Amino acid sequence: MNIKSAEFKISNSDYRKCPDTRLPEYAFIGRSNVGKSSLINMLTGRKALAKTSATPGKTLLINHFLINGEWFIVDLPGYGFAKRSKESREQLSRMIQGYVLGREQMTNLFVLVDSRLKPQKIDLEFIQWLGEHGVPFSIVFTKMDKLGKVAGPAAVEEYKKELHKTWDELPPIFMTSSEDCRGRDELLGYIDDINKQLKQQ
Repeated sequence: MNIKSAEFKISNSDYRKCPDTRLPEYAFIGRSNVGKSSLINMLTGRKALAKTSATPGKTLLINHFLINGEWFIVDLPGYGFAKRSKESREQLSRMIQGYVLGREQMTNLFVLVDSRLKPQKIDLEFIQWLGEHGVPFSIVFTKMDKLGKVAGPAAVEEYKKELHKTWDELPPIFMTSSEDCRGRDELLGYIDDINKQLKQQ
C-alpha cells in the first residue's frame, strides 16, 4: 500500500464525537511508552504526524488521522501508566472501553507489545478482555531492532506460548521496528487486504 496522504482530523475524549463517516478505522493501543506514536509515524512515513514524547502516557485523547482519504488510523491513549491518579486512570479506561466496544467503524485494534519485555500481566489481561468481548484485534511487537536476529523471534515465540495457555487460536501477529521500518509492509498489506474485502461487501 502506498500512503499518499495522512492528515490529522480530530482529537476528543468521547467516541460519540468521533468523525461522522462510515470509513474503516484501525486503532492502535498499548501500554504507555510502548512506541505507539513512533509506529504510527513510521507506517505513514510522516515524522511528526503522531506526537512522540520521552514522557510516557502523553496520548490522553482519541486521535483520528485520515489516510489516503479512505480510512483512519486511530491513536488511542496508552493504558497502565501508574503515575496517574486513580480518577485519571478510570477516566482513560472509560474512554478506551467506550471506543473499543462502542465504535462501529473500528475495523481492527492493533495491540502493541514491547518485544523486550516478558509477558506483562496488564497486556495479557487486556488481550483476554478483548477476546471475551469478541473484539477483532492483532498483536504488534514493537522495538524488534533492540533484540538480535535470534533473540527477537525467540521472545515472540515465548509470548505465543504464554498466550496459548488460554487461547487455542492466536490473532494475527506482526513484528515491527520504528527504527528500521521492519513490519511496515506487512502491517499496511494487512490493512489493505481488509479494506479491499470491505469494498466487496
